[in-house]
Amino acid sequence: MPDVIPGLDLDDLHRLPKVQQPTYDDPAEAAEVVAQLRALPPLVFAGECDDLRAKIAKVAEGQAFMLQGGDCAETFDGVRADNIRSKLRVLLSMSVVLTHASQLPVVKVGRIAGQYAKPRSKDTETRDGVTLPAYRGDAVNGFDFTPQARCHDPKRLLQVYNASAATLNLVRAFMTGGFADLRQLHAWNASFVRDSRVEKRYEQVADEIQRALGFMLACGVQDDTLSTVDFYASHEALLLDYEYAMTRIDSRSQMPYDTSGHMVWIGERTRQPYGAQVELLRRVHNPLGVKLGPDSTGTEALEIADRLDPERIPGRITFITRMGSDKVRDRLPRIIEEVEASGRKVAWVCDPMHGNTFESANGFKTRSYDAVVNELHGFFDAHDELGSWPGGVHIELTGDDVTECIGGAFQLSETDLESRYETACDPRLNRNQSLELAFMVAERVNKSRLLRHVPVEVPDWND
Repeated sequence: MPDVIPGLDLDDLHRLPKVQQPTYDDPAEAAEVVAQLRALPPLVFAGECDDLRAKIAKVAEGQAFMLQGGDCAETFDGVRADNIRSKLRVLLSMSVVLTHASQLPVVKVGRIAGQYAKPRSKDTETRDGVTLPAYRGDAVNGFDFTPQARCHDPKRLLQVYNASAATLNLVRAFMTGGFADLRQLHAWNASFVRDSRVEKRYEQVADEIQRALGFMLACGVQDDTLSTVDFYASHEALLLDYEYAMTRIDSRSQMPYDTSGHMVWIGERTRQPYGAQVELLRRVHNPLGVKLGPDSTGTEALEIADRLDPERIPGRITFITRMGSDKVRDRLPRIIEEVEASGRKVAWVCDPMHGNTFESANGFKTRSYDAVVNELHGFFDAHDELGSWPGGVHIELTGDDVTECIGGAFQLSETDLESRYETACDPRLNRNQSLELAFMVAERVNKSRLLRHVPVEVPDWND
């Protein structure tokens, strides 16, 4: 079978420096799984990736805002209609709040249909004197603490494909089948923020939008954008075997695309400029994200950007910063200044989750809602002071009433964590915390827009 990418085969990738990869007992079995994946249809299409890249270019120019969110780690058991619908509902509700306040287009990107693998800080886990391989996500091994479950199994990559295909199929049906219709705002609220302390604010926004829609419809305005939504899938491109196997040559451009998702990103642990992840992703034409932690420098950011995007294609690069609430104001401005001074236009997105994780006194990995908010304020403050555009947020969230992050409207405490702690990996904001956060972000986006005098584009309904 010919190379997926001319001049680069999977063996070449595995000879490069690489981290966070599975260790399979049977390489021949892993090779057979890769061959099976290569014969399967793409999950997304090159034209959809190009559309997203064009929208991210608008984000980089300060003419749009990106909302990226979803599970920390998807699970195979989570591929259910109710679970997928609840995640979409919270993201759509957040985007409505953001759009209404900022009067800017919101690019909606899910951590969905591919986020089945997670990097880990330790290769092993020890319980009661027993040491086993760490859980690395359903794409690699099982969550149960048994030798059988924790064995790295390449056949799980085929389950990732099937689960992602089922998820994307349902997402597309929801986005085009009436579920995302703006005229359903109150219906979302009836099952979403009922009993929530943010209900009044959300209902006020919904009422204002409904009145505006009523006026437009009374004037004879009919537009598909009222009833359908462009929604894109993204995940961390962590597993080399899977991402390589899912790369396809576009029949139009004859260029390679990673068809496992519309946007893929490189994590803080795997962004070595001459490592395997960067080598693979610099060959594909998807829009790419790069996570930057508190020890990053502007020089490092530019080096990896130059490796991934030497031609400086608009919308190609998104820097997702994850500094931590206690470091964002000291570390982020220097990176922004150096990147902006180079003339390179990137989309700047804040991940306020990963730098703010700690272990509670009762043994739960958690995050403080206040720390998440504080990092977001630091992100917006840095961009507002430097005149750059704070282009988006990247949130780990769920549509369920979990108790995984402390604080927020209901002031969850550490003792509340054991009530509904359901994540397979890192703690997520629940649906009420997510919507509360959307109002805070919306206020900051609107402030940034006014500071930059970004004009509000009025659509031409006769076009």
